[in-house]
Formats: sequence, structure tokens, C-alpha cells
Amino acid sequence: MQALPIFMNITNRPCVVIGGGEVASRKVAMLLKANAAITLYSPEICQALQALSVAGKITTIHARFEAQQLAGACLVIAATNVVAVNTAVSIAAKAQNIPVNVVDSPALCTFTMASIVERSPIVIAISSEGNAPVLARYIRTRIETMLPAGYGRIAGIAGEFRDKVKAKYATSQARRIFWEGVLQGPIVERILSGQEAAARTALDQLLSGHSAPGHNGEVYLVGGGPGDPDLLTFRALRLMQQCDVCVYDKLVSPEVMALVRRDAELIYVGKSRDQHTLAQEQINALLAKLALQGKRVLRLKGGDPFIFGRGGEEIETLMQHGVPFQVVPGITAANGVSSYAGIPLTHRDYAQACLFITGHLKAKENANELTLDLDWVAMSRPRQTLVIYMGLVGLDQICKQLIAHGVSANMPAAVVQQGTTSRQRVVVASLQDLAEKVAAAKMKAPCLTIIGEVVHLREKLNWFEPSPTGE
Repeated sequence: MQALPIFMNITNRPCVVIGGGEVASRKVAMLLKANAAITLYSPEICQALQALSVAGKITTIHARFEAQQLAGACLVIAATNVVAVNTAVSIAAKAQNIPVNVVDSPALCTFTMASIVERSPIVIAISSEGNAPVLARYIRTRIETMLPAGYGRIAGIAGEFRDKVKAKYATSQARRIFWEGVLQGPIVERILSGQEAAARTALDQLLSGHSAPGHNGEVYLVGGGPGDPDLLTFRALRLMQQCDVCVYDKLVSPEVMALVRRDAELIYVGKSRDQHTLAQEQINALLAKLALQGKRVLRLKGGDPFIFGRGGEEIETLMQHGVPFQVVPGITAANGVSSYAGIPLTHRDYAQACLFITGHLKAKENANELTLDLDWVAMSRPRQTLVIYMGLVGLDQICKQLIAHGVSANMPAAVVQQGTTSRQRVVVASLQDLAEKVAAAKMKAPCLTIIGEVVHLREKLNWFEPSPTGE
């Protein structure tokens, strides 16, 4: 290690920047985040820096560099495009024992500016000691994707309780054990999901001896998206990696399931037509039972849990049993599948509205016949797009009813099978021919049906090319 990594408190302390261009502006922005008192010297000063000066956030002086400008500074940054000036700044700062950074010139620096991941008050600095700044920024980007934005809130609340914890636990070891339990338990999830008041209440109860850290179960109701694992949210992936049990549906793709914590117990509760592993009421009860046993339960659903996912029913049961939970939205099939099929759901020339519809067949009362009970009048209005979930079995009825209610038989339509994945298949046809062509193509669930003038755009906008082998 050639440089000592330190964090310097420069709040309201004098810092000098030499240079008035874009690079200097970026350095000033970083110093302002640390609440420095900034004086900038340059013969020419860019508009962004002038605006900061007018706003009273920095002091700007139109002048060429002179060594006495550095007097009293706690640190100096040289950000000009003139090598001789930068060198002179470095020499003068070193002579006055002032830490100096010269942009893109490690040999002239006594300190370098790290690449920052900010989750204030948590701050992570990555440095390559000036050898590979692009690599340092790349590493920062990787950390950004893994570190939830809420970690700063965790640190802030921990700071609020620091004195209370110190008063209760006399030794540093006891305090460490306490905080380790908190950080591995459900209180952290309360904070990350925005339930900060509940987290504070739980911490107070913990310190009062009314509960123990890390032993309360909870449920994560997570949308797994339409199939492509790259479409998962950061929060979904984090919860998938920390669950004890995963209760999952048929519509969750194998690629998404592969990201669930490897040693988690997997419980399949998928449903298909006329074949339910568990009834919905049993699934609701199972989630509550597992959480009450102290387990972290991942309820993983395809798409979004609140769009034809029956997520509302499940959390109603959890609330009845006093089980804590959080809901993580997912990209619903309508958004993801249509995008990967090259079909925008709305377009100013074709559709100003979009309807999401479930196409489940239902048995007629006192008859051995399956039918669809849908608002055909509303579905037949012009200049809108219909997106039909679970409509493969009833596709022939859907097409005939729409035509009977005034939709053109030549209206373009598409059925997309396993959209967003390498196994995606798309059949496009007119409304009158769609069911026949889908049957001929032997399409199988999961499929999504899109009906509307926007389907005309697929030929022009189709961008996704799944693997020819489907792998």
C-alpha cells in the first residue's frame, strides 16, 4: 500500500482550487458535498462555476496562480490544462506542507481523489493509487449495484441508538454481538423497505428485553419479472439471496430461480389449468406458518405480485396473523414481454390506452361449458391495446367475441410465449386467424396475447433475437 486511505473532515475549512473549467467544476462539486469553504482562482471561469459563485456557494477570483493564494488552505486541487501551472501548484503546496491533488498527474500529488460510493453517512472510497482510475470507477459501479441505497439510513438510525446501546451493554464485545444480531435480522429490512418508525420501535423493544434480535420471521413478496433475470430489481435480488425458504410459482423462470440462495428450502406451489399444487388459501396459510416459525420467507412470483398475482390476498392473511412483510414490485409481463417483442403498448398514432385483462375460462352455472365473463364492450373500443394474461386456452373465444362486438377481423394481434427469455416465440396474425395460427405453432403457456394497431410496429421495432436453440 503506497498511500494511506483516510477520511478528512473539511467542513467549513478553507480549500483552494486552481482552474476554472469543467474538470475544476467536478472537483468543486465533490468538495461542496463535504461542506468545504472553497476559493477558486483562474483567469477564466466557466458558467457552472460562476453560477455557484453567484449563489454564494464558492468564492471565485479571476487571477493567475501565485503561491501566496495557498496560504492557510487545508488542501489544494490543481485542475488546469497547463502542465507548468499544475507543477507550480504542486511545488508551492508541498513547500507549505498542504495536501495537494493534481488532476491526472499522480507524480505531482500528495493525495489522490478516490472513486466514491456514497450512502451517507456510509462512504466507500476506491483508489488505484492513480494507476487505473477507470478501473476504480468500474469497481465503484459494481459496488453501487450491490449496496442498497438504504444503508445510509441504517447507519443513521444506528447512530441514534448508539448511546442507548452503550448504556445497556458495558463492553465493546457485548455491543458488537448486539449489533451483529440486529444487522442480520428483520430490523434492517424494516429500514431498507422504508419502515423506519417500525424499525425504531423494534430497536426500543429489543433494548427493553421484549424481543430478541434475528429470531422474528417475515415474508418477502417479490415480483420475479417476466423471465429475464437481468430485469430483477436490486431489492428483489438481495432478498432472494438472504431467504431461508422460497415459495415459488410456475411462472418464475429457471434463470430467476437460479439466483435464489442455494441452501434455501424450495417449496413449489405453482398452478396450471385444472392442476393446483396448493389452493390459494393454503398458500396464504403456509406463508404465515413459515414466518411464525422464525423463517425469512421469499414468496417469489412471476411478473408483479399485485397484477393478477393474488399478492393482495396473501398479505391480508399475513396481516391477520401479525406477520411482518414487504412487497417488492416486479416488471409485469405486459411491460417486459411487449418490449422484448418489439410492440409498444401505447403510441400516439395507434393507442392512447391499454387494458390488462385476465383470460381465465370459467364454468357456466348448471352447465358443462367453459366461458369468458369479460366486458366485451369496453374491450372493443378503438385506439387502445388489449393485453390478455392467461388467455391461451380461451383464445378462440376471445377473438370471436371481439369481432362480434365490432373489432375489425383484420386487427393485428400477437401471442408471445416465454417472453424475454431465450425461448421466446412470437406468432403475429389478424384477429380472425390468430387462434388457428397459434394452434398450428403449438404455443404453450406461459403466453401473453397483445391485440391492437400497435402490433403493426413489431416488424419495424423488433430488436430482441432469442437464441436459435432456446438456451
